Amino acid sequence: MSDQNTISVYDEQAAKYASMTESEARDKQLLDFIANVPYDGHVLDLGCGPGHCATAMAKHGLRVTAIDASAEMVTMAAKHEGVTALQGTFDDMQDIATYAGVWANFSLLHAPRADMPRHLKSIAKALLPAGRFHIGLKLGESESRDALGRFYTYYTVEELTDLLTNAGFTITKTTLGRGAGLSGEVSDWITVAAHA
Repeated sequence: MSDQNTISVYDEQAAKYASMTESEARDKQLLDFIANVPYDGHVLDLGCGPGHCATAMAKHGLRVTAIDASAEMVTMAAKHEGVTALQGTFDDMQDIATYAGVWANFSLLHAPRADMPRHLKSIAKALLPAGRFHIGLKLGESESRDALGRFYTYYTVEELTDLLTNAGFTITKTTLGRGAGLSGEVSDWITVAAHA
């Protein structure tokens, strides 16, 4: 994510966002992701926010690198034991065969549609053979800003499936849902579990 308006919203509302997303650390999808990564495996939380998920991974014995474009989010994530938090964007990920898993939970939805194939290929390269990948996005077909000014790209199930397949991923599970975010707006969403 490099959209400055979006980053500024997260900087300004970091505490509120952290409070809203605290329950993510106990999410079944996160626990499934952790269970499918070898103990002591190195994982990347891409767009880590305040670090709730990264912390849960560390508590389960994983070595966690967490990246976020928001300086405030990185500051919060860095306070958690076992989490190495760094400020950076999706374009900063240049690792090759480094991670046993990459967790991108509702972060890549802030990237422009034209950049998504490149980002997914970078993630595939960063994973070890059979490495696990989790992605969460909002459903739809447009690019727009929410009531807070954050930039979003929306995807259909078919479009995301094609993007992941073309990047070399094998999809193992798709989950659909609906919920309200930081802006209060209710959206349909999709998460996909896959492996390289």
